[in-house]
Amino acid sequence: MATSEKNTVQDYVAIKAVLENYTEGLRNGNIEQLKQSFHTDAIMYGYWDEFLVEGSITNLYDSVEKHGIAPNIKVNIDVLHKTNDIALARIGYENNAAGKDGVDYHSLIKVNEEWKIVSKLFQTLS
Repeated sequence: MATSEKNTVQDYVAIKAVLENYTEGLRNGNIEQLKQSFHTDAIMYGYWDEFLVEGSITNLYDSVEKHGIAPNIKVNIDVLHKTNDIALARIGYENNAAGKDGVDYHSLIKVNEEWKIVSKLFQTLS
């Protein structure tokens, strides 16, 4: 069965806005702002240095509460691929709230015409 795929500029702008909101939430240490970018049942897996972090996205909120603001964070956001209702993105970052560099991969889904992050896969690099 063939499906039509629309790659509208509007969708890319909306996806990037969700990811920019996420990075601004990190910059400001604002958990409520972060929650706006994530689906309530989002998951998070990855390596913080050599330590495996796994499970609910609440791990991210706990980390932000612990480490605070990241006023000097630098980010590069790439939307790697999207279809009508799902997308993959990569965020490279330098100098998070704990002074670490790393990379995030985010899976997003469009629900009720709104893009939300459903999973975060990450690794710190310093």
